[in-house]
Amino acid sequence: MTKTESQLTDIECLRYAGIFPKGKEPSICTLRSWTKLQRLPHHKVGHFVYFDPAEVALHIRTRLKVPARG
Repeated sequence: MTKTESQLTDIECLRYAGIFPKGKEPSICTLRSWTKLQRLPHHKVGHFVYFDPAEVALHIRTRLKVPARG
């Protein structure tokens, strides 16, 4: 895979992509809420919503206002 290619995944796989600490992954409901509020970068294909885990991880590291506890 080259640097310009991205691996899109669904919301369930995003939880376990290694972005969030093990055992402290946000719920599906929370991820959907963050997506609706435009807090997570996402891509819509038709009525499906996909995420690029690398893009989400970068967004969290650079734009998260309050650092996570723990």
